[in-house]
Amino acid sequence: MITNVLVANRGEIARRVFRTCRELGIATTAVHSDPDAAAPHVREADAAVRLPGAAPADTYLRGELIVRAALQAGADAVHPGYGFLSESAEFARAVLDAGLVWIGPPPEAIAAMGSKTAAKRLMAGAGVPVLGALAEPAEADLPVLVKAAAGGGGRGMRVVERLADLPAALASARAEAAKAFGSDEVFCERYLPTGRHVEVQLLADAHGTVWAVGDRDCSLQRRHQKVIEEAPAPGLPTAVRAALHEAAVSAARAIGYVGAGTAEFLLAEDGRFFFLEMNTRLQVEHPVTEAVTGLDLVALQLAVAEGEELPAATPPPCTGHAIEARLYAEDPAKDWQPATGTLHRLELTVEHREFGGTGVRLDSGVDSGDEITPHYDAMLAKVIVSAPTRAAAARRLADALARARIHGPATNRDLLVRALRHPAFLAGRLHTGFLTEHAADLTAPAVEGVERAALAAALADAAARGAALPSGWRNLPSQPQSKRYRTADGGELAVRYRRTRAGLESADHPDVELLDIAPDFVVLREGEVRRRYDVARYGDRVYVDSPAGGTALIALPRFPDPTVRTDPGALLAPMPGTVLRTGAAVGDTVTAGQPLLVLEAMKMEHRVTAPADGVLVELRVAPGEQVRLGALLAVVKSPEES
Repeated sequence: MITNVLVANRGEIARRVFRTCRELGIATTAVHSDPDAAAPHVREADAAVRLPGAAPADTYLRGELIVRAALQAGADAVHPGYGFLSESAEFARAVLDAGLVWIGPPPEAIAAMGSKTAAKRLMAGAGVPVLGALAEPAEADLPVLVKAAAGGGGRGMRVVERLADLPAALASARAEAAKAFGSDEVFCERYLPTGRHVEVQLLADAHGTVWAVGDRDCSLQRRHQKVIEEAPAPGLPTAVRAALHEAAVSAARAIGYVGAGTAEFLLAEDGRFFFLEMNTRLQVEHPVTEAVTGLDLVALQLAVAEGEELPAATPPPCTGHAIEARLYAEDPAKDWQPATGTLHRLELTVEHREFGGTGVRLDSGVDSGDEITPHYDAMLAKVIVSAPTRAAAARRLADALARARIHGPATNRDLLVRALRHPAFLAGRLHTGFLTEHAADLTAPAVEGVERAALAAALADAAARGAALPSGWRNLPSQPQSKRYRTADGGELAVRYRRTRAGLESADHPDVELLDIAPDFVVLREGEVRRRYDVARYGDRVYVDSPAGGTALIALPRFPDPTVRTDPGALLAPMPGTVLRTGAAVGDTVTAGQPLLVLEAMKMEHRVTAPADGVLVELRVAPGEQVRLGALLAVVKSPEES
C-alpha cells in the first residue's frame, strides 16, 4: 500500500496530484528548485526537498537527485506528473531499482513510445494507421512538419513550406530538441494545416483490462502547443469515434501498457485519421475527461500502481461536455511573447470542484502574490467548465474567464474569451491552424470599454487622494484635471475630470454620471445603463475589472522625463532569458524581419528580428549569456546613419 507519494514535478500538476493524495489519506512530498522554494506546490506538501539550482537540467531533470529525495523524505512512490522526466524510461527504471513504486507505465512501454519514429513503425505493425516519416521530402510533399523524435510540447517542431527552408529548419529543430530532450533526432512528415488533433484517453491495469476513456479535441494550438481542449471531441461520426477508440486500445495492447496514457491522432477533413504519438503519462488536459466521466484519473493511477484491477470491464459513459482553457502569461499580439513579473491577483469564481457534474474548476500552479519567472513554462492555470451541452460549456467558460481578476503580467485571457465566442469555434469548425487563421479577430487591441475603464481608473485615483489638493490644483473650478494612461497595445489615453461642489465628474463626457465611488470601485451611468468598475493599483499599474472583462493600464506621469530616449534602431530584450544563438555579426547588412538572435525563456525559443533594413552596428550579447528584461541587445541603423 502506498503511504507517501513524491511528485517529481512542480506547479499545477504537483498540486493536482497532492489534492487526490490528501483525499485518499496519502502523505505528500515535493521537490523544488531554488526559484520554486516558496511555490504553492512546496507550501502544500507535507515535506519538500531542495534540488539546488534554477535550470531544469540541474534540478527537475536530474533523476538521481529526485530518487535520492524520495528516499530521504521517506516516500515509497513517485508520480512523474507531465513534462520533465515523466516519459523517461531510464528514470522509471531508477525509481523501481530503488525499491519505490512507479506511478506510471512499465519502463519497456515508455521506451517503446519514446521515439516517435520507432513508435510509428510499431503502430503500423499493429494495424494502427500512421502518417509515415518522409526520408527525403520533395516538392509534392510540402508543406512538411519537422518534429523531434523524442519530444513533445511543441518543442523541436517547425513547419516548412519551401524546400529551400528545410536545412535551416532541421538544424534549428535539432538544436532545440537536443537541449529539451537530450536527443537531436528529428524527422519529417506531411503537414495537414486543416487537420484536427484528436486524442483518446487510455487507462489499463496489470490484469489485462484496457479502457478507452472517451476522446478529446485539442486542435486549438499555438506553436504546436494546446490552448483549448474539450471532451468529447465534437462532430465525430459514430463510426470514426469507434475506430479511434479501437486503434488506441490496439496501440496500448501492442506495448503491454499499464496505467494512464493518451493516444494522439491527426484527423483529416475526409475522416481518415493517423497515429501521431502515445504520451505515456497523464495529459495536461485530463480534467475535461474527468468532468464528463466523473472519474478521478489520478486516483485510478494510484490504484493501478498498487496492483488493483480497474473497477469494471468498460469505462463509464461520457455525460455532457467539458472545455478547458489554458491561461498563459504571454501576449498573443506580440507573437506569443511570454511575460514575467508579480502576479498580484488571480481570482476566479469556482463551483463544484468535485469530479463530474457541472461547474467551474480551477487547476493552478500559482497563487496571488507569486512571482512569474522565466525559468519554466508560461502556463498560470487551467480553467475547466462542464455543462450539459457544448454551447453551454463554451458560454460559461468565456464568462468565467471574462469575470476573472487577473492582475500582473500580460496573459492570453482576451484571446481565450474571443476564441470561445467565435462563430467558427461554436460551429465546430476546428483545426490546428484555427488560431492563425483567425488571428486578426482574436488578437486585435481591445477598444470597446477601454476609455470608460480609464475614466473609472482616474476617478478612483482622485477618490483615493481624497480631500488633499489635487496635482495641478487651481482656484478655478472650471479647469479640469488630466490623467494619462498607456493601454495594452502601447497607445495612450488622456482622461479629464473635475471636482465640483457636487463631487467628481467627467470633463469629456457630460452624459456619464458618477453614481458611487471609492478608491477601489466606481459606478457610472451612461443613459439608462449602470455599470460597476473595480479598480486596483500596484505602483503605476492599474487594473480595471467589470463583468465584461479586465483592462490593464499604466499610469503615466503628468510631465514625461525628457531625458528618457530610446534609439529607434535599438533592440531591447522583450523578456529575461538566455541567448541561444546569433544570426548576424556587427557590420552585416540586415533586412526588416531578419532574425538577429534567439532568446530562450519559459521553455520556448523567441526570435529577435531587425526592426528595419540597415546595418547591424552593435551586438552586445553572445550565446549563453543571460539577459534581463529591457537590456540592450543590438542596434540597427540605416546605411545613411551608420
